Amino acid sequence: MYKLLLRPLFFLFDPEKIHHFTFSLIKFTSKIPGLKAVFRSLYTVEDVRLERNLFGLAFKNPVGLAAGFDKNAVLYNELANFGFGFIEIGTVTPKGQAGNPKKRLFRLKDDQGIINRMGFNNEGLEAAISQLKKNKHNLIIGGNIGKNTDTKPEDYTKDYLECFNGLHPYVDYFVLNVSCPNVGSHAKLNDKDYLEELISAVQKANTVFKNGDTECNRKAKPILLKIAPDLNEGQLDEIIALVATTKLDGVIASNTSMDRSDLKASTETLENIGHGGLSGQPIKDKSTKVIQYLSDKSNKAFPIIGVGGVHSAKDALEKIDAGADLVQIYTGFIYEGPSLIKQINKELLKRKV
Repeated sequence: MYKLLLRPLFFLFDPEKIHHFTFSLIKFTSKIPGLKAVFRSLYTVEDVRLERNLFGLAFKNPVGLAAGFDKNAVLYNELANFGFGFIEIGTVTPKGQAGNPKKRLFRLKDDQGIINRMGFNNEGLEAAISQLKKNKHNLIIGGNIGKNTDTKPEDYTKDYLECFNGLHPYVDYFVLNVSCPNVGSHAKLNDKDYLEELISAVQKANTVFKNGDTECNRKAKPILLKIAPDLNEGQLDEIIALVATTKLDGVIASNTSMDRSDLKASTETLENIGHGGLSGQPIKDKSTKVIQYLSDKSNKAFPIIGVGGVHSAKDALEKIDAGADLVQIYTGFIYEGPSLIKQINKELLKRKV
């Protein structure tokens, strides 16, 4: 029904406006008595064979929603009814910010892709915490964190730590988003020495919370690094070494791409769109190759969450075969609808996972 009726209608309108409308629609329908149970019966696959245990967490299935869809943690309770094994909220920054000027979200229909330059638009840390306190499900929630656009380079770590400490009681794992191409002053976040400094600071805060002169121990949460799909082999080798050195819990591969090669969209269309990160089918193979390289070269030394161009069960299985332990969807969710989660899980069961 989604692809035949709803998607053609939604695609008639501005992508960002329809995104907000869809949120309101899901919120409204989920309040109708009995409809949440209907959604769960339609889309959820319950089977112990789908369960995955990674970095101390028990995922009921390996299909998650990537960060960027529910930035402010306002819809995760309703989205849980669509069968996700985990949902990642954010990117959250300390202060709310408007992001880049509109128009900043574009569909590439012929390519089944999206270009965005949202710029970490979100309502800020306190708003996210307020929403996460309403968690009604036994669902794993990831917290994707970043810096404010106007933060000075010397204060980047402070931004990450503020989000990390604030969200720590409310999320199950963290993602350091250092690879988004849509925020300014980004060069420092790609510097290996700075990444070691950032990761070290966050890991220290992971076990010891300092509030003024008071310190208290707390249970550590898994920390992952989200990387770009455009890294060359030398840069990927540095990521592998970085994970080994800092003992990060895992990697998410990958973020959006700046590559515009082999697209069906015309040069004129792309020029009119301008700057932004590309997601969806056009980056499927690129992200899968990154997963394969990381997995093979590290001898499967750390867990990998695969994301980028998952529009079918086949796409998801390719990433799992390449070395991904879990997969996430975002653009595929927009193009294929909520039945995609069920399709992937059903295909995994056919494999007798």
